[in-house]
Amino acid sequence: MPSSDPPAHAPGPRGEPVRIALTIAGSDSGGGAGIQADLKTFHQFGVFGMSVVTAVTAQNTLGVLAWEPLSPDLVVRQIDAVADDLPPLAVKSGMLGSAEVVTAVADAIGRHRLPNYVLDPVMVATSGDRLLDRDAERWIARRLVPLSTIVTPNLDEAATLVEAEVRTPEQMARAGRALLRLGTRAALVTGGHLPGDEIVDILVAEGGATRYFAHRRMDTTSTHGTGCTLSAAIAAGLAQGRPLQQAVGDAVDFVQRAIAAAPGLGAGHGPLNHFVPAPPRPPAEGL
Repeated sequence: MPSSDPPAHAPGPRGEPVRIALTIAGSDSGGGAGIQADLKTFHQFGVFGMSVVTAVTAQNTLGVLAWEPLSPDLVVRQIDAVADDLPPLAVKSGMLGSAEVVTAVADAIGRHRLPNYVLDPVMVATSGDRLLDRDAERWIARRLVPLSTIVTPNLDEAATLVEAEVRTPEQMARAGRALLRLGTRAALVTGGHLPGDEIVDILVAEGGATRYFAHRRMDTTSTHGTGCTLSAAIAAGLAQGRPLQQAVGDAVDFVQRAIAAAPGLGAGHGPLNHFVPAPPRPPAEGL
């Protein structure tokens, strides 16, 4: 009797294979960050998005009012459920909240051998509210960084992971190389907190190749969910088969245009405009 199980990657409406990506992150009730931003970004890139919720937050553009983590067991059950039936071609993680969830996610990613893992080491929200127990920071460096294809920290997150000051482009590049020594294949250290009118994001890849993405600072408060959107866009690009450097460049471009076109919602740090078009995807190839 033929199997009734659905194919892992059934053809889409245009006959192209449907690419699947997974986000493991917290839920943002304001809709601008977390799994909400990730799923919007996946959709814009033409990728089918799945989600594993690690925590529920009560937040808006003004800040985080409260948050509660889900149990590590329920987080793992979610990963098992999607990995067994709908294996993703790329996965990203964002807010994990606690050391217990960090280690549980690391175990599950390793056990399922989830590919193209983009690690966004979320520690503090744009509003300044803390979203990660301090005990969990070292476990991200020890357990998740070695599993990752790319890590996408901001200046403060990079400094925490490599235990060194990261305040200048030179220190950013140095931190990227240190993250490679911790086991990741690539590091994109983002420079949104740099002083001055020019921002630079620095990609350090295997072999020491370094690429600088420079752009003018925009006079805007609509930056909520920037890191989430960036890492989700990289994961979407990797799921589509874009080479790593192209996936990063396309993600940086998408985020910059999403900030520039932000709708100006809320009285605080508003969301990006996730309706901007994604960079063109490469021609479909066999998976």
